Amino acid sequence: MGMHRAVLLQEAVSALVTVTNGCYVDGTFGCGGHSRAILSVLGNEGRLLAMDKDPQACAVAVEFSNGDARFDFAQGSFTGLPGHLQYWGVTAVNGILLDLGVSSPQLDQAERGFSFTHDGPLDMRMDTSSGETAAQWLARVQQAELAKVLRNYGEERYAGRIASAIVRARAQGPLTSTRQLAGIVAAANPRWEAHKHPATRSFLAIRMYLNQELEDLQSLLGDSVELLAPGGRLVVISFHSLEDRLVKRFMRTRARGGDLPAAVPVRELEMRRELKLVGKAVKPGAAELAENARARSAIMRVAEKINAG
Repeated sequence: MGMHRAVLLQEAVSALVTVTNGCYVDGTFGCGGHSRAILSVLGNEGRLLAMDKDPQACAVAVEFSNGDARFDFAQGSFTGLPGHLQYWGVTAVNGILLDLGVSSPQLDQAERGFSFTHDGPLDMRMDTSSGETAAQWLARVQQAELAKVLRNYGEERYAGRIASAIVRARAQGPLTSTRQLAGIVAAANPRWEAHKHPATRSFLAIRMYLNQELEDLQSLLGDSVELLAPGGRLVVISFHSLEDRLVKRFMRTRARGGDLPAAVPVRELEMRRELKLVGKAVKPGAAELAENARARSAIMRVAEKINAG
């Protein structure tokens, strides 16, 4: 799958693994960077259960499975984690790691259609075996819906203008390549941000929408507290402000004991605090950024499940 540097590798593993013979989940296996590092610190009785939607990740995971009895893998979205844990006979885990976003190999392979710098077919699916491609979706989506996706998922200020340009362009002929789409978006974007391709936000929005990335994240966050053993940790690395906002809000709410009504006195006993925040948000240091420019937007948050009672 090409070269991929796992972001915040040491930081994530040391935050995640608190019991060396515990059971852990890598919900976004990718190229196996985090999994490899987790296995290196686990004891003989430890277990690592990994998941990924991407068929290419499965091929990498097969090599892992052959060599290490502590490792199990399932293909699919991490939203299926509760069912997989049941299948594996695991009632609770000591840690769940999510490294969100797209891996370098996915970006670097033109045929995946994630990148506007490599010309390739407009695909953008994490799981290439199912669902609609970006080309299929762009061929049928209504202009208002497209503008809404660009605005909500990409935080694109010129969403209306870009959506209108895409709809005009597809009337001339089908949109089939990443470079073609990037050109249409760039031409429709009146104000280019410094050091940022004008199609960045639109590509991100279409990818996140097609792969239901925010919905999947929300679903797993909701399940995570139930799946963690007391003292177990949730470690999430985000690359996008919308994802990070979701994670931050979720962790803070569960650490506070839910959304409490304002101005109503609540006794400590009545508060259902389920998590406690561990440290502050972590960003890559200068050395990591010098080696891996793609780490620049990464932010890691950690929360720990509180012992009940």
